[in-house]
Amino acid sequence: MYSKKVVERFQGVLNSPKQFSVGRFDPKDPTVATGMTGAPACGDVMKLQLKIDPDNNRIVDVKFKTYGCGSAIASSTMFVEMLKGKTIEEAKLIKDKDIADALQLPPIKLHCSVLAEDSISKAIEDWENKCGNNLTNS
Repeated sequence: MYSKKVVERFQGVLNSPKQFSVGRFDPKDPTVATGMTGAPACGDVMKLQLKIDPDNNRIVDVKFKTYGCGSAIASSTMFVEMLKGKTIEEAKLIKDKDIADALQLPPIKLHCSVLAEDSISKAIEDWENKCGNNLTNS
């Protein structure tokens, strides 16, 4: 059921979590934004943290903790890859379909990519709230 890409990423996280950005930043750091989502139906939970350069709203680093199936964990590793180096505005363009397509997720696992997109949106919302505006001119 899992694609080769999902299996490789899942096994990579098991073998070398830090290499795949598993972890967390100091939540008191003013340059860190956090997004957390969960799907009660399947039990998957994703926590995404973005470390952002406030001068240019660019994501300089990403950390995550995900509890769930292989597709949920692989989706988290994919958003790390897709987010690093992007501006907040560029990050807003990442959609669940981009993640699902990159991982070749089967239809029964598409909720994992939806959770990933939701985590990105929540982290961006947290950043915008910290900054006190919508950062539309990034």
